[in-house]
Amino acid sequence: MCCAWFILSPGQILKGNATGADRAVGMSLVGFSLLLFTYYTVWVIILPFVDSDHVVHQYFLPREYSVILPGIAALILLLCVGTFIGVVTWKNRRPKVD
Repeated sequence: MCCAWFILSPGQILKGNATGADRAVGMSLVGFSLLLFTYYTVWVIILPFVDSDHVVHQYFLPREYSVILPGIAALILLLCVGTFIGVVTWKNRRPKVD
């Protein structure tokens, strides 16, 4: 049985099981990640060794995008993490006591 443990506050623990919808979403995310990893691996590692006039090249973007797209994804990830940290810090700030 799969259980998830979440710590709510000191001394208080909530035990919960994943529902069918949670499992379906989780499995779809795992499947999407596996598909994306396989596509990128074939694109970056295997495709350079295949002749450029082979029919398989029509299913992949040009090679320069193999650097540009992960760079853009990394920038978006850093922006989201920075925004999250900023919002949490802003909400948890204490008023100045003079």
